[in-house]
Amino acid sequence: MSDQAAECLFQLNIVVAKNGLASRVLSIARESGVSGGTIMLGKGTGRNRVLKFLELADYRKEIVLSVSGAAAGRVFLRNVFERLRFDKPNSGIAFSIAVDSVMGTKHCRGEANNAKKGADAEMKAYDSVFVVVDKGNAVHVVEAATKAGARGATIINARGSGIHETSRLFSFAIEPEKEIVLILVEKGITAQVCDSIRVHVSIDEPGQGIMFVQSVDEVYGVL
Repeated sequence: MSDQAAECLFQLNIVVAKNGLASRVLSIARESGVSGGTIMLGKGTGRNRVLKFLELADYRKEIVLSVSGAAAGRVFLRNVFERLRFDKPNSGIAFSIAVDSVMGTKHCRGEANNAKKGADAEMKAYDSVFVVVDKGNAVHVVEAATKAGARGATIINARGSGIHETSRLFSFAIEPEKEIVLILVEKGITAQVCDSIRVHVSIDEPGQGIMFVQSVDEVYGVL
């Protein structure tokens, strides 16, 4: 067997679903051949003007992360899309990001690099933009991204431990809370979305946050 044929493909599966559906997502994952997953809590930001007027535009979300072989991951994302009806507006999104290697689990198996995605030609190309900022600044990130053409985002609570983020109070180290903003954008507007965030949030200044972009392999639920 050649080295190329023996090469294994892995992917990070990310599912953003309505609050309370994470357990069902994990159940679908197991049925699809994907072992385990991690659940995080976040909130979504919609563009419905009526909800925004009523201050109901932010709604709780559950984010499920799992690593799997590429073939099993594609089956999993397709099953999530079909069973949880992600074809309906604001139902959820599911996408995957390529992973070079996996360590720390013996249950994750990759497949030989010989499978082609049948739906590739039908899917638009997307990038995922991750922005990590101090708590309270995520709203500014979303505003900047929306002005540049993004259609929404998911905000995840986190905690930082960088040298610029740690302060002290009565000799106790304090690590302020962070917010992670996940935005899916079509590749054609990725640069303008990132530039808008860079300008409005001053992301290039020390301690203001970090931003990185990763190409997305498959996307379900983006209308």
